[in-house]
Amino acid sequence: MKLLGLGTQIVECVKVARMLDEYQDRFLSHVFTSNEIKRCRERTYPVEAVAAVWACKEAVYRALGTRWRKGMNWTDVEIRHGPTGDTAELHGHARRLATERAVTSL
Repeated sequence: MKLLGLGTQIVECVKVARMLDEYQDRFLSHVFTSNEIKRCRERTYPVEAVAAVWACKEAVYRALGTRWRKGMNWTDVEIRHGPTGDTAELHGHARRLATERAVTSL
């Protein structure tokens, strides 16, 4: 197995809290899938959950060798919670990018 890249990202919870206060559902529906929104809202600390999922999405794009840019959809990377931890499911542009780069696992 060949390693394409690693991705890390830090998102400030204060920034996320401001965005949620100002844009609420518009921000959430632009960046997150309905499953991600539901899961974040169910958490004890929803702002921190939103920040963590957003950071994961950024990290996936970085691991694929790119940063998010115009033409990409945030919802093309979906962070899912499973019994062994969180995983990323790719859709649309992110899936095409992974296929072009022969990525078989994240």
